[in-house]
Amino acid sequence: MQSRYSRQIILNNIKEEGQKKLLNSSVAVVGCGALGTVVTNNLARAGVGKINIIDRDFVELNNLQRQMLFDENDVGEPKALAAAKKASAINSEIEVVPLIKDLNHTNVEELLSGVDVVLDGTDNIQTRMLVNDVCVKNRVPWVYTGAIGTSGMMMKILPDKACLRCLYPGVPKPGSLPTCDTMGVLNTITVIMGSMESTEALKILLGKYDDLEDTKSELIVYDGWNNSYDGITVKKNDNCGCCVDEDFEYLKSEEREIITSLCGRNAIQITPADPKEMSLRELASKLEKLGDVRCADFIMIFKIGEFEISVFKDGRAIVKGTNDKKVARSIYARYIGT
Repeated sequence: MQSRYSRQIILNNIKEEGQKKLLNSSVAVVGCGALGTVVTNNLARAGVGKINIIDRDFVELNNLQRQMLFDENDVGEPKALAAAKKASAINSEIEVVPLIKDLNHTNVEELLSGVDVVLDGTDNIQTRMLVNDVCVKNRVPWVYTGAIGTSGMMMKILPDKACLRCLYPGVPKPGSLPTCDTMGVLNTITVIMGSMESTEALKILLGKYDDLEDTKSELIVYDGWNNSYDGITVKKNDNCGCCVDEDFEYLKSEEREIITSLCGRNAIQITPADPKEMSLRELASKLEKLGDVRCADFIMIFKIGEFEISVFKDGRAIVKGTNDKKVARSIYARYIGT
């Protein structure tokens, strides 16, 4: 420990006692894109004992501009798995767990159980609201972080303090918010915001906020291009449905399949209502007579005509080539068989 973490141990903020705390800590990184790769990289090097990486997607060439743990050899591999391999190579003394899952209302409590802090690397407000519900319900600290264009924002969300629904009482309408695909993103801002998020995580794990009475909730907004920084105090909303009324509405959904449009991707994701592990190689053998098939342990990619279907072991699929949910559902039913 002394050798690997010597530059951290001499910090008055950490010392040897703090380093031991980090080694005995666990985090969940939800989403392993631009922010998630930075956070995973930083916390693995800092010696956080267990890192669960939750991501539903696979590496694409256009990710490499900003997703710092990946390289060209990772294209086509599940992000959670590729990131876990890199983090484990960085620090073999910690445990890094890849979870190739679509985090949703059917599995969120299980996926986020048993960790000391949850870190936001997602790309949509609905998932963040779901994480907020679970963390408030179970009194788990989490850090909300986002980046787009040249700016980013971050807010630590602690038990008994203002939550994300205090900041955003209602979810904006689909299409009303800019995305990386429509607005672009500077790769340096994702590194900056991911590093700020990592620092906040370390402070939480080290117990800096154990005395909650003196801790305020603050939304930090930073513009990397203009080098401007603002801190906005967020007060707890006395009428908040989540942290006051304990109405965890994002956890309440009917048991049905989840069909999600992937913004800017010309793709639809379909998650079965009752996910079950399937044999990808068996499915590949059935489909290879119909089109081009590539199969690995965690993903099978099937191309037919203008469509590309990426199928994961839990039956989840991403149908590329359409933004029409009905068309995607029909393609899924036709070739996957459910």
